[in-house]
Amino acid sequence: MKDLGLLSYFLGLEISHDPSGYFLSQAKYTSDLLARASLTDCKTASTPLNPQTHLTPLDGHLLSDVTLYRQLVGSLVYLMVTRPDITYAGYIISQFMDVPRSLHYDALVHILHYLKGTMFHGLHYSAHYSLQLHTFSNTDWVGDPTDHRSITGFCFFLGDTLIA
Repeated sequence: MKDLGLLSYFLGLEISHDPSGYFLSQAKYTSDLLARASLTDCKTASTPLNPQTHLTPLDGHLLSDVTLYRQLVGSLVYLMVTRPDITYAGYIISQFMDVPRSLHYDALVHILHYLKGTMFHGLHYSAHYSLQLHTFSNTDWVGDPTDHRSITGFCFFLGDTLIA
């Protein structure tokens, strides 16, 4: 075995540390994702998804090539490791992986516009807080417009850091 020193980059995760704690981000991964979608010079969005957006399986016309949509959604799922703020939006668009349509792709592009403006966001694990776990949950009964099932959301905090 060999000690390679402090970890700074691993599988797309950028780790920086100082006396206050550790900061995990995926700025380079996000930049590469925007380049793959040809959105490096796009405008930014203030939210990951418009709260009034309700997508269904029949919205818009079918995409002629679903490969890019599936690759981008898969990349967003990995990006959720350090970006819990896009989890709900990622959940919404990942429901349409088998037969994505134009409005689903538009919602995906909106998420990418949000990521452009928040590229350097991530998780901070403080060295000074307790490791106390807090959880919160909420349910929207019959909130899914497609099948009228309930949608449940949750948040897990380790100290002051949102981890899931």
